[in-house]
Amino acid sequence: MRKLENSELDRKSIEDFKQSEKTPLILVLDDIRSLHNIGSVFRTADAFLIEKIYLCGITATPPNKEIHKTALGATDTVAWEHYDSVLEVIEKLKAGNIMTLAIEQVESAVFLQNFEVEKEKKYALVFGNEVHGVSQEAVALCNGCIEIPQLGTKHSLNISVSAGIVVWDLFQKMNWPK
Repeated sequence: MRKLENSELDRKSIEDFKQSEKTPLILVLDDIRSLHNIGSVFRTADAFLIEKIYLCGITATPPNKEIHKTALGATDTVAWEHYDSVLEVIEKLKAGNIMTLAIEQVESAVFLQNFEVEKEKKYALVFGNEVHGVSQEAVALCNGCIEIPQLGTKHSLNISVSAGIVVWDLFQKMNWPK
């Protein structure tokens, strides 16, 4: 077994990325404090050809040196917009017939492994603040909630880790790449 060189990985150019068919997933980040978490989510979004990221509330936006440290250029490939209100974004997405799901621990949440993807639908995943999670108001506006089961002593995962887990799971369930 031999580790591949970067030149052997056949990576897309920025222009190729922008013209590629995207995975029908949108990420919504609300009040994310850590610039490193924001950058990591951009990098995950690039890896899985995510359609767009909405940065809401106090979530910082590119260009930013600290975001760039973990995004490693993904802010140049992944489409993004900033909104002051996550509630406005959720309403906009739902009006566009996009299934909007909070990633949060709530009554009647569906465990990630039990969530069934409808392949003809587009999904938006709402991730909340590192301390407070997705706000109750945002949860109430969403079409549903997905929970990542956790068995240890902690009751939450880092937002960038949560995004990676959920995106990978839905990406597989959608049978991407096509």
